[in-house]
Amino acid sequence: MNSINRRDFLKGSSALATLASFGLLGMDFKDREGPLQVALIGAGWYGKSDLFRLIQVADVNVVALCDPDKNMLKEAGDLVASRQKSGKIPTLYENYKELLDKEKPEFVLIGSPDHWHALQCIDALKAGAHVYVQKPISVDVIEGEAMVAAARKYGKKVQVGTQRKSTPHLIDAKKDIIDSGKLGKISHAEVCCYYHMRANGNPPVQPVPDFLNYDLWTGPAPLRPYDGLPHRRWWRTFIEYGNGITGDMCVHMLDTVRWMLKLGWPTQITSTGGIFVQKDGKSNISDTQTAIFEYPELNVVWQHRTWGNPVDPDYPWAFKIFGENGMLAGSTLQADFIPYGEGQEKIHFDCLFEREKYPEDVTEKDIELNAAPATRLHMQDWLNAIEKDTIPIADIEEGHISTASCILANISMELGGRVLKYDPKTMTVIGDPEATLRLKRPYRSGYLHPDPKTV
Repeated sequence: MNSINRRDFLKGSSALATLASFGLLGMDFKDREGPLQVALIGAGWYGKSDLFRLIQVADVNVVALCDPDKNMLKEAGDLVASRQKSGKIPTLYENYKELLDKEKPEFVLIGSPDHWHALQCIDALKAGAHVYVQKPISVDVIEGEAMVAAARKYGKKVQVGTQRKSTPHLIDAKKDIIDSGKLGKISHAEVCCYYHMRANGNPPVQPVPDFLNYDLWTGPAPLRPYDGLPHRRWWRTFIEYGNGITGDMCVHMLDTVRWMLKLGWPTQITSTGGIFVQKDGKSNISDTQTAIFEYPELNVVWQHRTWGNPVDPDYPWAFKIFGENGMLAGSTLQADFIPYGEGQEKIHFDCLFEREKYPEDVTEKDIELNAAPATRLHMQDWLNAIEKDTIPIADIEEGHISTASCILANISMELGGRVLKYDPKTMTVIGDPEATLRLKRPYRSGYLHPDPKTV
């Protein structure tokens, strides 16, 4: 069986055509004067990474940064000054509401922890900004419904950071394998993550450092005893601030399968799992979980383990789409079409790296080099949608469906594997008042949960 390697994907590829549609492989807002006025809320690792990708593809003036950690904020200000054309340090804010009120940015990037996404996105939309918000968009289903309602009410474009659908080799795989019909009838898909990414420590409770406003960092979430800086890996290990591995990693691959197969809301969702192996630490998110997202004559099955080995070492965080004629596997690093018939050609799709075009990528601390081209293309798509008044590829409604599906899987797991059928029109779980109550998390005193009817 022969193998076709698609390393030089740009030659005649759909990804190039997508880029070209933006004009000169970039975005310039020809009818405006001056750079885009941009602010970043959440100045940690991934917030800065998103901002740097935007700086690479558009004429940007970063007017402000916000973070409740003064040390992180100052470091981010210095880094941004070294990357943006003006060389200026943006105005630094501890409170994002003050930033929105004083700076009135046109574009807001949100890279804060998940429990802040909904309030910050909705407030930015109310302030008149277009928004790029990281996934998962929310920590409960009703937050997501409110974000969709706000985007529509205020007429702004919201792009969600589910950039697999802007990943060049996956764009090609969709076109060449899925859209061309090579798989035949598709009736099963699997999505997985076997990364050992669940923190499992037992740090002691300690005084909050002077440079961190821990109360503000916690925001609407429950106020846990402070046991060290929550940044990067630590906060994700607690359900108070997010949706576990399913909310963090399944959302990407489920969203990719939905995009490739043109799927909407699942008809029903079931999930089981728990903390089966890693019981020693404080972490309260599952270390093992399976979820089934059901569609007519098609199940999408999720599996994660934060222990042990991956089922397929080449695809530890990935999707696999099964058709009657073959299988398509994909990840952030590659994709492979494996036909079932004898004598048919396997097709391999390689990840695009743009080190030569963007040499600053190579020296950027902690950059995900394989994801950088996808994020750049994702930013360009967002700006193109704003200029042309179209729907971005990762529109807030699509991000909500993927996020909410993962949240519903967690609710099903919490309820012992109960079958859940969500109705987005009534915003209820059909025939299940107990599950419906879990669609909206209680907020800490002083914070008002957004209502889709009144945003």
